[in-house]
Formats: sequence, structure tokens, C-alpha cells
Amino acid sequence: MAVVFTQTLQLQSLRPLCPSSSKPHKYPSQFIPPVNSPISSPIKPTKLSHSNHGITRWSPLVARASASDSTTNIGDILDDVSIFKADGQPVFFKDLWDPKEGMAVVALLRHFGCPCCWELAATLKESKAKFDSAGVKLIAVGVGTPNKARILADRLPFPMECLYADPERKAYDVLGLYHGIGRTFFNPASAKVFSRFESLRNAVKNYTIEATPDDRSSVLQQGGMFVFKGKQLLYARKDEGTGDHAPLDDIVDICCRAPASTA
Repeated sequence: MAVVFTQTLQLQSLRPLCPSSSKPHKYPSQFIPPVNSPISSPIKPTKLSHSNHGITRWSPLVARASASDSTTNIGDILDDVSIFKADGQPVFFKDLWDPKEGMAVVALLRHFGCPCCWELAATLKESKAKFDSAGVKLIAVGVGTPNKARILADRLPFPMECLYADPERKAYDVLGLYHGIGRTFFNPASAKVFSRFESLRNAVKNYTIEATPDDRSSVLQQGGMFVFKGKQLLYARKDEGTGDHAPLDDIVDICCRAPASTA
């Protein structure tokens, strides 16, 4: 299968003793804990619920934090994380959507040369009209340089204005997303991709391995899916393995239940 073949090529390019865990975090802590556990933030859920997809979710929608709560908010930490637009221009997370009432779906892809991420990007593109109608901004971030992002955008294709590059994995570090050989190649959750074989095959018709980051350790990065309203985190999911993506129906449902401000 193309996924296995491509990932094998990437693994052969890694250093012999590549660590199985992520590089040390540059930030005070990991703000997203393992799935199915409460998140450390000033957001106070009134009820914690779980599904069989390994998702941390709050229901009803997240209650606002009190003004006296001094715990650091994940939205505040992400504010000063700098990434790049696909055209190469640097941008801070705080400038990607309205920090007061704007809603955003933030999809962190593994890397731009991952076939499974091409499939996820294709699915996100198909859902963009629904996000737009709900006033929700779609933000897709991938590991790699802007020129790698443009390869995906041109060949898939994918809307360039929704695509961002994080070559140093800054956002991934802040969010505590998984990294390592085991998660990338041997996690049982990766088997889910075989149930989406047709979708994957259609997405990679114009695929090229040239979109893979030059830093080969980046291919060991896993992604995740997040939904924000302002700085409030409404939904958080860490991918357990390659191809273990969040169900898009769940994301659309959350966006519809928490419409963005029309002011």
C-alpha cells in the first residue's frame, strides 16, 4: 500500500538511534493531556463526556472562566506561537481568528508529505463550505516549510489561505501532541486508515514525496484536532497514530452548536 511504502522510505532516512519520544518542550507544560482526561486550563466544564473516538469534550458548551481565575489558558499560550502562511509570511496564532468570539477549527496535520494527511486535507476542504456557513474559520497546520505546504496546496489542491506551516513544531509542542516511531508506525489506531482506502486513494492521485520535510525526524510527529471559540477550547483530540483522524461529523456538529458571533 502507498502509505506503508512512503512511510518506510521516510523511516530509512532517520538516524539509527532516533528517540521514541518528542524533543524537550520549549514551553512550561503540555497543555493537552492524554485523551479522555480533563484539560488544564481556566475553562470550567459543567459536564465531561467521552465518545468511543478518544475525544476530550465538554458538554454543554464550555462555560466561561471567572475573572478571578489565574490559571493559564491554552489560548493565551498559543497566542505568541509563530508559524508561517503558505506564502512564507510569518504569523502569530493570535492573529488567525477573532480572540473574543471568533470560532476556528484548527487541524494539525502530521507533515505535508504524509499521504494520510493529504486525505485529511481533502476531507477538510470538502467540509469548508459548512464551516464557512457557520462562520467558522478553517486552519490547517502542517509540519514543514512553506514551500512544502505549497506543494500540497497546488497538487491536492487545497485553499492556500487556510494552510500554514510549522517547521519547528512549535504548536505541536505546546499542545503536547504525540511523537515517536511507535506512534507513527506501530500504533493499532493506524489500522483505521484501511477502512478509508478509497478516500485515501483519491486524495493521493497527485501525491509526491517531495512534500516531505527535509528534517526527517518530523515524519514521526502526530497531529490533532481542536475547536476554539475565542480563546475557549471547545474540543481537543490528539491523534493516537498515523491516520487516526478526528471524525469530521463531530467537528461540524460542535461548530453548529456553538455558532460564531455575527457582530
